Amino acid sequence: MKPKVLIFSAPSGSGKTTIVNHLLSNPKFNLSFSISACTRKPRGVEEHGKHYYFLSAEEFKQKIANDEFLEWEEVYANTFYGSLKSEVDRLTKLGKVVVFDVDVKGGINIKNFYGENALSVFIMPPSIEELEQRLIKRSTDQPEVIKTRIEKAKYEMSFAKEFDIILTNNELQTALIEAEKIVEKFLQGKSL
Repeated sequence: MKPKVLIFSAPSGSGKTTIVNHLLSNPKFNLSFSISACTRKPRGVEEHGKHYYFLSAEEFKQKIANDEFLEWEEVYANTFYGSLKSEVDRLTKLGKVVVFDVDVKGGINIKNFYGENALSVFIMPPSIEELEQRLIKRSTDQPEVIKTRIEKAKYEMSFAKEFDIILTNNELQTALIEAEKIVEKFLQGKSL
C-alpha cells in the first residue's frame, strides 16, 4: 500500500515555504520533508543528505534509467532536480508523512503516482500584482529577475486547477490556519 504524502506547489513569493515550514514544525502531523536530488554543487553550508542528495549528472541519468524518481526535471543543460522514490521509502519506514515542495509539473506527477494517497495543494497568491509587490519587498532580485518570475508565476498558476486544493494566501496567519485544517482532514481520511 502506498503511503500518504503531501504535495505543495506555488509560484515564487506565494508563501509556500513559510506554510510548509509551519506544518513541518507541528508535531501532531508527524511530517518530514522529502530531500530532493540535484546535480549542482553544494552551496555554502549545504550537506549531502541534509539539504539535497548531490549527484553527478551521470549518476542522476542512471537513476532516471532505473526508474528511481517520482519526478525529475532538467532545469538547465545537465542540471537536474528530482524526487527519489527511495527518499519516500526511507521516511515512511520512520513512520513519517512525506511532504514535497515541488514545481507544478513535479507536483502533478507525484499526485498521479500516489493518487488518492496524495493531497496536492497549490498555494495561490491573492493576485499577480500582489505577488510582484511581495517579490519587490524581498529585495533579493533585480527588476529583470522579478519580471521573469512573474511570467513564470502566470504559467504556473494555469496549472492550479489540477491540484486537489487551491489555498489562496491573502493573509499569512489565516493561510497557516487553513493549511493546518486541510492537512488534518486529509490525514484523518475526512473529505476536504
